[in-house]
Amino acid sequence: MSEIHRPAGQSEGGRTLDYHALNAMLNLYGPSGELQLDRDREAARQYFLQHVNQNTVFFHSLEEKLDYLIEESYYEPQVLEQYERAFIKSLFEQAYAYKFRFPSFLGAFKYYTSYTLKTFDGKRYLERYEDRVCMVALSLARGDETLARALVDEIISGRFQPATPTFLNCGKRQRGELVSCFLLRIEDNMESIGRAINSALQLSKRGGGVAFLLSNIREFGAPIKRIENQSSGIIPIMKLLEDAFSYANQLGARQGAGAVYLNAHHPDILRFLDTKRENADEKIRIKTLSLGVTIPDITFELAKRNEAMYLFSPYDVERVYGVPFGDISVTEKYHEMVDDSRIRKSKINAREFFQILAEVQFESGYPYVMFEDNVNRANPIAGRINMSNLCSEILQVNTPSLYDDDLGYRHTGEDISCNLGSMNIAKVMDAGDIGTSVEIAVRGLTAVSEMSHLSSVPSIAEGNAHSRAIGLGQMNLHGFLAREHIYYGSEEGLDFTNLYFCCVAYHALRASNRLAIEHGTAFAGFADSDYASGVFFDKYTEREWQPRTEKVRGLFERAGIAIPSQAEWQSLKASVMEHGLYNRNLQAVPPTGSISYINHSTSSIHPVAAKIEIRKEGKLGRVYYPAPYLNDDNLAYYQDAYEIGPEKIIDTYAEASQHVDQGLSLTLFFPDTATTRDINKAQIYAWRKGIKTLYYVRLRQSALEGTEVEGCVSCSL
Repeated sequence: MSEIHRPAGQSEGGRTLDYHALNAMLNLYGPSGELQLDRDREAARQYFLQHVNQNTVFFHSLEEKLDYLIEESYYEPQVLEQYERAFIKSLFEQAYAYKFRFPSFLGAFKYYTSYTLKTFDGKRYLERYEDRVCMVALSLARGDETLARALVDEIISGRFQPATPTFLNCGKRQRGELVSCFLLRIEDNMESIGRAINSALQLSKRGGGVAFLLSNIREFGAPIKRIENQSSGIIPIMKLLEDAFSYANQLGARQGAGAVYLNAHHPDILRFLDTKRENADEKIRIKTLSLGVTIPDITFELAKRNEAMYLFSPYDVERVYGVPFGDISVTEKYHEMVDDSRIRKSKINAREFFQILAEVQFESGYPYVMFEDNVNRANPIAGRINMSNLCSEILQVNTPSLYDDDLGYRHTGEDISCNLGSMNIAKVMDAGDIGTSVEIAVRGLTAVSEMSHLSSVPSIAEGNAHSRAIGLGQMNLHGFLAREHIYYGSEEGLDFTNLYFCCVAYHALRASNRLAIEHGTAFAGFADSDYASGVFFDKYTEREWQPRTEKVRGLFERAGIAIPSQAEWQSLKASVMEHGLYNRNLQAVPPTGSISYINHSTSSIHPVAAKIEIRKEGKLGRVYYPAPYLNDDNLAYYQDAYEIGPEKIIDTYAEASQHVDQGLSLTLFFPDTATTRDINKAQIYAWRKGIKTLYYVRLRQSALEGTEVEGCVSCSL
């Protein structure tokens, strides 16, 4: 940074600076070497004065505005018809009474660029932030005035932020789905492959990212109808999916995005990884599709012993065991499959596999990694988890579908949808009522699940109807810790993370149990879960969960937040065993991107990528985003992710993971001096710590203090 000093909002010549110039001054130190954070707040104000106000359609009254937006097909009339107009007016008055202001320029810019309702020509704004909050609350409350008021309170105060598809689409007539992303299986037949291509198009059109499981597909050269060397393997399917995603998008608002997951012991695994190499042949290169690899425990054990790892034909595995390869525990069946002559197999060196994995991650950031056995050991639901999503935090059980020749469903299995929203840890702690915030968030996200009717992909609709699964996430961990003068990854930082997530788990389960009691029903399959048996609760009922450090004890006492006692856990256990849970899955921590900016939070539970982040925003060019709560006094506590290193990040995620029933999107950050060995060591450390999934691998590319960090297309943008 260089040094410069000018009065707020002025240039040297006395002219008022535009918002972009003011925001850029974040990259300049003041005369005494201080951060010029006030320039960004001024940039946010000037953005409204110079751009938003003059491009917003004016209405004389709320009544006039609502009538116009309904008559011109901007708002969905059924949403507003659930309420009396007098209540709607009072709800908008409640929202505007907060006198909300965006704390950062990027937050305001992101909201008006990506979320607010615009005229059909895209040139003028029809909503303020308060209007969008009210329409989201009215939509999710579905006629419940008390819930609508509570949702407005939680959202506009910043304690809860629905994910992008929900916040973007609620109440709009011309809209996509409210769901962030989808996960679907592909079975080893042409009908399932064809249906997958159709599903990719249908779901991308509606605005969701889609992940597919490829582990069940027979390998390159496998027989078809007993004729040898006929199968083309998985890469042509990947190409077809990539083309489908590039073609379909949500009215131009969100680009189609896809991911594919493959088991490490699939015979096409090295071809799969080669598609992301820098020098890959164009015939196999995959440019926009995200890749994920599922790795069982046995792979690490073989590498530790420097042994060969066998790769098994999915065609033969399904023929021998009667179930698809993706539904087999490779660790459990490994030696049995090695010894079975009916199963074709090849082998590669296990250590070389991990070396190649790291090389490809070094070059491209891919693939994501799912530690298959860590995931399934922690899974409280009957069935097997064999894949994740575009952001690697959704971990749910799926079941296969059967198809007729015309691609109709002979049997509808269960695929997965992600109903996401995140809480702002700092704001929740400040409010001191974590139970209420969690319950309102759970009810809001449950509404997203129940309002989503995806008839175009019946297996998604079936899975959603049976599970009502949600993914309550968290963000602003680093911002909160730094504000409280706690280093990320320190003993106190780990202590807080553990206890905070313990509290969230308790209140999320309690909220879902209350919903089950109110509706008189539990999710499908509850009776076979660890919740029904009570096993899930053992870790909470057999010991007290209390702070290990005085600093963290003081934080909870100051906030007036009581950590659930053994007796409270025992009482909740009894109620859950008797009445059930309404939602099959409750928590998942996504890599929040845009919603973090509009909520003024640090992303997810990661450390910041830079104290002042630099982003490229289309024609506007470089935009600067200061870490929330950053000031000259706490600067030292904002060590960035590259400085902190992978171990402390993994330690932090491990503390949270023990309380989260699904996954947490975890990116590994390395300095530009890192080697593939460093990546392998971090992966092994994560696996041993019980981490479930790894998202991107990031290498610092320059000496600039701020660097742009790409976010998840489906969950965070």
